[in-house]
Amino acid sequence: MISIKEAKTKHELTDFIKFPFSLYKGNKYWVPPIISDELETFDKTKNPAFDNAEAYFYLAFQNNKIVGRIAAIVNWEEVNNQQKRKVRFGWFDVINDVTVTKMLLEKVSDLGKSNNLEYMEGPMGFSNLDKVGVLTEGFNEIGTMITWYNFEYYKTHFELLGFSTEKEYVENKFPFENVKLEYFDKAQELIKRRYQLKALSFKSTKDVLPYVDKMFDLFNASYASLSSFVAISDVQKEYFKRKYINFINPEYIKFVEDKNGDLVAFAIVMPSFSIALQKANGKLFPLGFLHLLNARKNSKDVIFYLIGVHPEYQNKGVHAIIFKEYHTTFTERGIENCIRTPELADNLAIQLLWKNFDPKIICRRKTYRKEL
Repeated sequence: MISIKEAKTKHELTDFIKFPFSLYKGNKYWVPPIISDELETFDKTKNPAFDNAEAYFYLAFQNNKIVGRIAAIVNWEEVNNQQKRKVRFGWFDVINDVTVTKMLLEKVSDLGKSNNLEYMEGPMGFSNLDKVGVLTEGFNEIGTMITWYNFEYYKTHFELLGFSTEKEYVENKFPFENVKLEYFDKAQELIKRRYQLKALSFKSTKDVLPYVDKMFDLFNASYASLSSFVAISDVQKEYFKRKYINFINPEYIKFVEDKNGDLVAFAIVMPSFSIALQKANGKLFPLGFLHLLNARKNSKDVIFYLIGVHPEYQNKGVHAIIFKEYHTTFTERGIENCIRTPELADNLAIQLLWKNFDPKIICRRKTYRKEL
């Protein structure tokens, strides 16, 4: 007998967060989140995503044991302003029993129908800065702190239940030694002179902070044309700034500005925290924080988290300026591997940026859709 219960209390939400810890116990590719961080994400009083969204968290039980979880989300900014009448679902994990998956997804469907929405899509979070997609290839690749890992049967469950592919994402990896300075060194000098641009690099987080709001504005401008994009609000800017900026090495943040001091391009790279998060096993204390600090300082793998160029400067080679700055930084830090976060498979423009580095696809993931 399977039953579904909404998780509302802190204790219940903690159970919701901890379920994957048992599901993936002993799995060397799954990367656990920090439990306190997840709790804050689900806290309506702390996460500004709830200003424009509502979310419900469901647990599936069988014989008094948790066997699945799902979050059902309506992003009203997306529904009302973009006219995308969909209900999202995310934080989906389940045992290999399609009946459990069906019952969890029915809760998402019920929420969508009660709000006269037209379809459901997931897995995805509240916004574009959240994790996205079911892993469909790359099950023997270690995950990252900004992706979900899952077993291979997940995609089978969606297919059996009549879901279709909505979007496909790819993740790539290339050794830093593939990044040859001659690819872009002369070009970036010409581009800087032609458009009167200059690169900004940083040594301290304090120096980065005055530019962060401008960066989010540029993020909104440069990603606006992508499907499922929901702009970051002013309140969310402050939230993400407080939550993440201290995690990121300042030397891994690169900006390009024009002669008027306006940002025209940005990139954020993060050290890989995967092994550190596995060691922390969901807890910052007593030793988890030390593992993360060690990775921040010493990780030889980096993740290209975000890169954006103002629409007026796209296709003008501005990325070459950013790559030149990273080449200098990565050489100093002894970086060995570069990993790219999920990018839409049909976003050919972003893929062209990396072609000279001979990247290899290591993972694919999808979001799935079903009409209500």
